[in-house]
Amino acid sequence: MEWGYLAGRIATAAGVLLAAFTVAFLMLQALPGDAVMIRFEDPELGLTEAQIAEVRAAYGTETPLLQQYWSTLTAALRGDFGYSVASGAAITTLLGAALPSTFLLAGLGFLAALILASLLAFGAILSPSGRLAGFLRGLPSLFVSVPVFWLGIVLIQVFSFRLGWISVIRPGPVEALILPVLTLAIPISAPIAQVLVRAMDDVAAQPFVAVVRSKGAGQGWVLIHAILRNAALPALTIAGVLLGELIGGAVVTETVFARFGIGRLTADALATQDTPVLMAIVVVAAAAFVVVNLVVDLLAPAIDPRLRRRVAA
Repeated sequence: MEWGYLAGRIATAAGVLLAAFTVAFLMLQALPGDAVMIRFEDPELGLTEAQIAEVRAAYGTETPLLQQYWSTLTAALRGDFGYSVASGAAITTLLGAALPSTFLLAGLGFLAALILASLLAFGAILSPSGRLAGFLRGLPSLFVSVPVFWLGIVLIQVFSFRLGWISVIRPGPVEALILPVLTLAIPISAPIAQVLVRAMDDVAAQPFVAVVRSKGAGQGWVLIHAILRNAALPALTIAGVLLGELIGGAVVTETVFARFGIGRLTADALATQDTPVLMAIVVVAAAAFVVVNLVVDLLAPAIDPRLRRRVAA
């Protein structure tokens, strides 16, 4: 790995993360309403104007916008996201409680999407039946057009209420993950399968594949070592980009299946206009997205020798 290439990719990732932070900060500042006023000016709380002013000062809402931006940015770099306006709890505590559940759901959903996309791609390429191959090639277009919330409701209706295979009332830890993981995985698998099938078709038509076959290589060896190795990079790239879809899909999925996680935390923060919590969630989601894409960028030269030569040049 060239140090210049590595430093350039890390600098680009840091720039993207800073841009995401800045855009999120400005957009949240532009939201109508004031979460502090909504929360603390309730007459039932009985707070005086002086006490409300102290609360506003504690949350920094009275300071100039540029100063708020700088203090929020430097605090975020230290891992300090402040306190929730709605609950008063430390945001790091809220994130610490929600992140493991969401990371487990998103990780399993991503893994299931990769497996499903690979099965569709291999089935479409290897199927001896033209109709079956055409059917498998058409499934990703169907999957990508299915709304996540509708898919989750349909899966509950079919597998829980009709077939009775998966309980939605007090399910076990593994059982509770099956339908949410499928709900996330099916739409995510569609673009990965489409890119993988198209890339494998293009590589299979290359002259070097015919040369490999003419030397007596078996179908399985050609598929794995000649076709898949050269076709995997576009699918890997789109898979990294789709990580953001997992975070967005988790918001809907966790709401449909009544799971606690970043999705539910986001929905609650939106309902109460809890901007410090929303800001922290945006930073965490952007950081996860940037890190995954940085890893994909660093892995790409190791997979494709052409990129390795370009990096070394």
